Amino acid sequence: MHLVDRVNPVSRLAAAMLLTTPLLLTVDWVSAAVALGVQLVLFAMAGVTPRVLIARGWPILIAAPIAGLSMLLYGQPEGTEYWSFWLARITDGSIELAVAVTVRVLAIGLPAVLLFMNVDPTELADGLAQIAKLPSRFVLGALAGARLVGLFMEDWRAMALSRRARGIGDHGVVRRFATMAFALLVLAIRRGSKLATAMEARGFGSDHPRTWARESRVGWPDALLLCIAVAIAVLAISCAVWAGTFHAVWA
Repeated sequence: MHLVDRVNPVSRLAAAMLLTTPLLLTVDWVSAAVALGVQLVLFAMAGVTPRVLIARGWPILIAAPIAGLSMLLYGQPEGTEYWSFWLARITDGSIELAVAVTVRVLAIGLPAVLLFMNVDPTELADGLAQIAKLPSRFVLGALAGARLVGLFMEDWRAMALSRRARGIGDHGVVRRFATMAFALLVLAIRRGSKLATAMEARGFGSDHPRTWARESRVGWPDALLLCIAVAIAVLAISCAVWAGTFHAVWA
């Protein structure tokens, strides 16, 4: 991922949008399979090992077959019927739709996960404010919230250990989760209110133009990544049209 590490986080976001948006316009397995195949080759060339792919993309790897299974059982019936039970029916149409949805989730989700696996939130905020020209108040607020995510995870672990030390953390999984979630919500609201007040007192809410400690720049690696994203999207859609499988979502 040496080339990707040199790309501005804003360019990564733009590349992910350019790559995934065309794949959302059609529901067919050819375009998704072509895009996923090219992506896997590029990931391997960039040094992404299967271990890293699984470690970073395991939520997508789990969500994809679940989405495919729902389409397999409850997708639009079409063609030969192989099995049915109440509302669930497995037909030629549902099988094709299940394959298309499974591969499409992988083709859309994996690039987004891997492109942002080493992104520094501060660098992303700098890019959004300086390159994307988003309002500084929104950018700084989002950055402050992102910085608190890790702290909330530590609070969750601390509460779990505290409850176990008091002997009330080993029974009632659902009740324990609900109690801890509510406590964490209250803590998040209080901490967010204090942080907002502190940032306002230090002038972060001012409407005057801000200066930034670090300049966010773009260069040829950013342009190359954007070109690759566009090329993959165009190739995937073109192959679907050539194969006759292109099926627009609005059709």
